[in-house]
Amino acid sequence: MRNITADLKRKQQIFAEDGAQVSMLRICMADGTSANVIYRCMRWCASHHLGLIAYFFQWLNKFMNGCIIGSGANFSAGFVIMHPVGIVINSKVVGGMNITLESGVVIGDEKGQSPILENNIFVGSGAKIIGSLTVADNVKIGANAVLTKNAEKGATMLGIPAKPYKKKTCGVTS
Repeated sequence: MRNITADLKRKQQIFAEDGAQVSMLRICMADGTSANVIYRCMRWCASHHLGLIAYFFQWLNKFMNGCIIGSGANFSAGFVIMHPVGIVINSKVVGGMNITLESGVVIGDEKGQSPILENNIFVGSGAKIIGSLTVADNVKIGANAVLTKNAEKGATMLGIPAKPYKKKTCGVTS
């Protein structure tokens, strides 16, 4: 229950950062919240060796929200699904605190190895994170980016394959 509360508070904080002061009731009714809650129920059941019930929650999330999250996927507090449709997360994925996902995100396995996501990570719509890699703290992954290599702390990853975005500056001398 603690993680669900932390997830909802984090989602409310995201809305506030975008300039929308919304109530907790509004957050509970927002797109993606049911996917978050069902994931947390599934995860609790899986961690308490209630595999059949965990599978039911996984199935429920698939049909109710259009997302598939493996029962072994383990995210810390502050996990937020903004829009659940098309999200697929492998069972071996490990995520830290304050992970935010948009629609169509795939976080998958390659040859038995899955990504590790550290803390404060935003993943844009349609992005793919595949294989044995680490996404360090404070990383943003742009929409439709395909990440197959580690992302350094604080990076903004864009493109296919994803590379760190380097802001161009215009040097004017007088």
